[in-house]
Order: sequence, then structure tokens, then C-alpha cells
Amino acid sequence: MAEDMGSTVPRRQLGRALRQLRTEAGVTLDASAEALECSRQKVWRIESGLGSVRSVDVRAMCQLYDANPELTGALAALASETKAKGWWHAYGDAIPDWFELYVGLESAASRLRFYKNTLVPGLLQTRRYALGIYRVDQPEMSEEDRELAVELRLQRQSLLTRRLPRAPRVQVTLCESVLLRPVGDAAVMAEQLRHLLEVTDLPNVSVRILPLAAGPHNGNVAGEFVMLEFPPGNRSTPEPAVVYSESLTGGLYLDRPAEFASYEKVWTSLGRLAFDEGQSKNVINKILGEVHHG
Repeated sequence: MAEDMGSTVPRRQLGRALRQLRTEAGVTLDASAEALECSRQKVWRIESGLGSVRSVDVRAMCQLYDANPELTGALAALASETKAKGWWHAYGDAIPDWFELYVGLESAASRLRFYKNTLVPGLLQTRRYALGIYRVDQPEMSEEDRELAVELRLQRQSLLTRRLPRAPRVQVTLCESVLLRPVGDAAVMAEQLRHLLEVTDLPNVSVRILPLAAGPHNGNVAGEFVMLEFPPGNRSTPEPAVVYSESLTGGLYLDRPAEFASYEKVWTSLGRLAFDEGQSKNVINKILGEVHHG
């Protein structure tokens, strides 16, 4: 994973630049598609960072939007970076198209913040816990596909201990109910809670428990979310921070500064209610022994 970060960030950077050029030129999506003799969907996908882009298409778009030669050359060069395939491509159909973007962003992030009120986040799940989730959530999935999906989830976890690029800082706020909610049998839950205690020993991982006694809070309105932030990189404009939230049929990516700021406020408010790291370990240990008999 450390050697191949994929093309997610270059695709998004290129898409934003081309969308800005089109907007400044006063060209609509439909007009752009007509001038370029392609579908509206193709232009939208390029601007949304959802696939590799040919440099010839970038040059045609830049010409249409009256971009200067220097910017055209830079964007055409960036297009070549959109063809790189991330490690997750080896898992094929085990990863939905809408989640592939998240995996790429997760691999590139320097800081990840999770708020979870139903399940342990995938980055901290054990194999048996993950299998238990898939058996309930997707009972129609074949055993082979289920194993492949779980293997993908476990492979993602290697970013917690990678050396190059530097492992991201991972902070998790976990509702106490997640520790109590059974996935599989007591042995599966005991193993999962022991694993939580182990990963918190990593210098870059923090897990804090939000107690049931906290009552209603902003997380109830916001729902589960992940906040992703990225390193500056070699470009003058870094990848903007993103909030990711997931539903039954897809994922929502919010990268406007005002949107991220709203979730930042929610995260801060949850931090005021959650136990500190030491207290959180005590809570996990207590539930491990008293509820799951670990």
C-alpha cells in the first residue's frame, strides 16, 4: 500500500481545476459535452474525479475554456497521474464503485477522524467481527465474495502501521453501545474488544468512548461520519479536507469548507462528552469482562 497510493487525489485535483475553468468560462456541462462531442456524463465524471483522463481530452477542454498554455500543460501532465491503479483494484467487484473513491482517499489521508454509533470502524475490525457484519448485512453474498470483501477490509488496516508515507493519525469516537452490541458470539466480541485495546497502544491511534449517560448529543443529528485530511504534497494547493458519510446505497463526500467546519463543531462537541483515552480503556476492559466474558 505504501508504494502505490493510486490515482484518487490526482483525479480529484484535475476534476476541480477543469470544473473551475468551465465555470469561469461560462460554459455549461451540456455545452461542453456538445463542443467536445461526448456525453454529458463523461464531462461530469471527469470533473468529479471518477476515472482516469486522457491528456488529449484535457487539452481539448482547456482549449474550449481558453486556458493559458502553461496551465494546459500542467493539467495535461496531471492527467497522466490519473491512470495509476491503487492496490485495491486487485479486489475487483468486492469494492463498490462509490466506495472505491473512499478507499483511495483513506490511503492518501494524513489524519482520519471517525464517529461511530453502530459498529467498530472497518480500520479497527477483526476478521471474525467483519465476517459477522457481512453475514448479516449482505446474506445474499457468496462465501467467496464475502471472504474477499473481508480481506479488502483487513488490507486497508495496513495503513495504521505503514512507514512510507507516514501512517495517518487515526482518532475514533465510539459510542458505548457499540461495545455492547453483539456481532457474532461472545468470543467474537471479546476478541474485537481486545483488539481495540491493542490498537490504542499504537502512537498514532486514539479511541475514546462516548458514554450512554451522555444523553442526546450532536452526533445523533449528524449521524456516523469520517473526517479526512491530507498532507500538503508537492502542489501549491493541497487536497481539501473531506467529510464522508455512508448510506445503504452509496457514499456522500462533502469538501466545501463550510461543510467541513460544521462537522468540526460536531466533533469538538463529542470530544467534550467522551471519556479520555485512559478512562475509555477502562470502560472497554470492564465491558470485555462483565458482558463478553473476555
